[in-house]
This record gives sequence, structure tokens and C-alpha cells, in this order.
Amino acid sequence: MSRSERRLQLIEIARASFAQRGYDATSIEEITIAAGVSKPVLYEHFGGKEGLYQVIVDREITLLMSTLAESLPDGVSPRKALEHTTVALLDYLETNPDGYRLLAHQSPDGVSTGVFSPVIGEVTEHLTALLASMFERLGFEATSTPLYGQLLGGAVAQIGMWWISEKEAAENGEPVSPLTKEDVAAHTVNLLWNGIHNLELKPRPIGWPDEGEKIVPAES
Repeated sequence: MSRSERRLQLIEIARASFAQRGYDATSIEEITIAAGVSKPVLYEHFGGKEGLYQVIVDREITLLMSTLAESLPDGVSPRKALEHTTVALLDYLETNPDGYRLLAHQSPDGVSTGVFSPVIGEVTEHLTALLASMFERLGFEATSTPLYGQLLGGAVAQIGMWWISEKEAAENGEPVSPLTKEDVAAHTVNLLWNGIHNLELKPRPIGWPDEGEKIVPAES
């Protein structure tokens, strides 16, 4: 086996173990035993478990972001962009459930490049960029865009986790939702898009005074 083939073998074995059992529960010993190599071989390629984990997560982030980027043709409308992003994420989940589990959790402390961004951060960044031009056109304050991006990203990422759990339940013969991937995307976009489309420019909580109005304490 060539050096590059050995490196890829170690990545694939460790990727599955990290995703299923977590970073702390995965040992270098079990990875090297599964690969049929000694521990020094792993250290030679990655410097240790943290280095191996970093390489795996970086690969998954690159794959996810390229999947999202490829889902958006030029000139697509904001609604279509949201729909394409949701479908692209679900496509990624279907083919890379282990990768999503890795990205959806924080990395261990002490990794040389710091804490990895969870997948929600990657999706949020993508959606925030889509919202920016739309909000500018509608007259929203630019400072609110990151907040709405967080809300959208969180919703889409949570749908992703639910989609994975449904797939796992189906594999175990448990009853699951009859919705298809396309149905899930359509319903998700229906809720999120209609929410965006009917936003108030200057929202205030119900029952709160208007800006500048003082609250008068009730008599005791």
C-alpha cells in the first residue's frame, strides 16, 4: 500500500469511529489495529489523534461548502436559493451521515487551529450571504442580517438532524414520517420563506412600549 493510500485508509477508519463514538471514546490504538499498522505510522502521517481529527473535519467542511456552492446557479431568486440550499444539505446528509455528525459537534479542546465551526455555522454563513442583498433591497438595517441568518441556519441544521434520525429509524424498522426529501425541503422553505416575506421593518414585542415611550409601573 502506497503512502497516500495508507493515509486515506487511516482517515476513513478514523472518520467512521469519530462519527459513531465521538472523539474522546476513540483511541489511537483501535484505529491502528483496524488499519493493521503500528502507532508510529499514524503519528508520522498526522502527528497524533488531534491532527487526524483536524484533517477529517477540514475535509468534511470543504465537501459541505462545495456542495452548497454548487447548488446555487447564477441569478437564482432568494426563495429558490433557500430551497436549493435546503435540498443540497439533505443530499449531503443522505450520502455523508458520518460527516454531518462530525461537523455538527464541536471539536476537542487543544486542536492546533482552535475550535472547529459546527455545521450550523457553515450553513448560517451561507444563508446570511443570501439574505444580505435581499434585506438591503427591502430596507432592513444591515445589523439585523446576521441575526436572521442565525435563525435560518439553525432551522435548516435542525431539520438536517431530524432527517438523519428519520433515516436511522427507517433502517431499524421503526415508523417514520412518509415525507420525501423533496417534501421536507418544500415544507421547510414554505415556513422560512413566508416568515421572511412578511417581516416587519422594526419589530417590537407585543405589549412593549414604542421606542421612547416610558413604562409606567402599575399601582400596587
